[in-house]
Amino acid sequence: MNRKTLVLPAVIGLLAPVLAACGGTDSGSGGGDAIVVGTTDAFTASKDAPAPLDPAYAYDVGTWNILRQTVQTLMVQPRGEGDPVPEAAQSCGFTDSGNERYACTLRENLKFANGDPVTAADVKYSIDRARALKADSGVFALLSTIDTVETQGDREVIFHLKTADATFPFKLSTPVAGIVDPDIYAKDKLRDGFEVDGSGPYTLQAEVENDKLVSAVFTKNPDYKGSLTVNNDKVELRNFADADEMGTALDKGDIDLMTRTMSPEQIQKLSADSDDTVDLVDMPGLEIRYLAFNTNDPSVRTKAVRQAMAQLINRGELVSKVYGSQAEPLYSLVPASVTGHSNAFFNKYGDPSAAKAKSLLEKAGITTPVKLTLHYTTDHYGSATKKEFELLQKQLNDSGLFDVDIEGAPWATFRPAEQKGEYEVYGMGWFPDFPDADNFLAPFLDKDNFLGSPYSNSAIRNNLIPESRRVADRLSASGSLTDIQDIVADDVPVLPLWQGKQYVAAGDDVTGTAYVLNSSSTLQLWELGRGVSG
Repeated sequence: MNRKTLVLPAVIGLLAPVLAACGGTDSGSGGGDAIVVGTTDAFTASKDAPAPLDPAYAYDVGTWNILRQTVQTLMVQPRGEGDPVPEAAQSCGFTDSGNERYACTLRENLKFANGDPVTAADVKYSIDRARALKADSGVFALLSTIDTVETQGDREVIFHLKTADATFPFKLSTPVAGIVDPDIYAKDKLRDGFEVDGSGPYTLQAEVENDKLVSAVFTKNPDYKGSLTVNNDKVELRNFADADEMGTALDKGDIDLMTRTMSPEQIQKLSADSDDTVDLVDMPGLEIRYLAFNTNDPSVRTKAVRQAMAQLINRGELVSKVYGSQAEPLYSLVPASVTGHSNAFFNKYGDPSAAKAKSLLEKAGITTPVKLTLHYTTDHYGSATKKEFELLQKQLNDSGLFDVDIEGAPWATFRPAEQKGEYEVYGMGWFPDFPDADNFLAPFLDKDNFLGSPYSNSAIRNNLIPESRRVADRLSASGSLTDIQDIVADDVPVLPLWQGKQYVAAGDDVTGTAYVLNSSSTLQLWELGRGVSG
């Protein structure tokens, strides 16, 4: 076993707007058989979610990882860290001092994979379409600061924003801003099923069984023009039921690399293994886990109940017993490595205390034990999730203040039920759309938030979020960001638990593994190749 630790620069937020085109070509080495990548991500089309891969709908790390290979965006997050760089665009940047007008020039001779030209009108169509459809996934909210989209000729796109938004270049790097062909994607309807067409580095061929994607084959797009260097001709993303099955496939040589989600036990075993034919690569990550509350539900409507849970949960024990060195306790929605982070929950609650939790409930006149159910997904965040929720249940019940049940459901059932408000408390994970504090706050707290949460704080929505977005120097936005985190710690509409590292394990002949995931857990399959691993 060769273990590699990838050290990346600290995430420091947005710097100056990008104005110059980033170099690079779509040429690359490669050849031979497809590089096969294993994942436990489940991709399902259902009655509630029939269009999982439409850019106007998709809003989870798994589906985005498919779209990022196939649907081109104006901007793209760079190989390591830092500001986004032009991708379908030749150049982009704010053209005013107030960060309210953003203009992009497309690269020349862009084509969709079917040969149709990509024009400024297609960009406008794609973004206006996502904004108009307002899919119930909530992904359209990433585009909420756009007022109008203007085109000038075939290559100029101008975004007029409702309010200053220094994070806007990052938002143009997310799949909801992906460029689609108007001849294929209807203006007023999501595209059902698993077909994807775009102008990105790969085309997609999907193998589907019983409305579930079991294999996605990405073939290099010969007409791709952009900033990415594609180092292979073909990659297959293959779905597995669990981490053990995926690990067996790697051992047998049926796959070349496995990524999320590996189990804690699997990672520990690979770390200790002396086999030098497999590389385990660990790298910084910005994944967080948290509990979310339906603040309209009678069982948790009173703030003191949520505060008591925040006072009781022992993050240190949770991490050490379930995830070990693969995670760290988290005391804010914003991870510790992101500019603007504040340990708001620790500052308010300190160490776990049953006595303090009891006092909170007594002062609010709450009868104990408080009965509620914690809901979790059985197949979306890895095999350790059940163990995590069993320990959360024990911590709360051992206090004598709560009578907690736990209930698991597959993601295809869990996510629609959560969105409909059927759960009082439920566990979720977050892989950021982009590495900025805004993206760990606004998606949970702003209007049209992706949780569909009834929680609303006017100071956060009307003042603090807009204030933080006016500042291009993200360190200077820390005051507003800290105020948001303090309000969250007091109101507890969400309860952060931990942040995690990310891992891949690959055969020693696979190259590019150090960059196959960026800090936002974005798969960058174009980085992979074959050769001698260093």
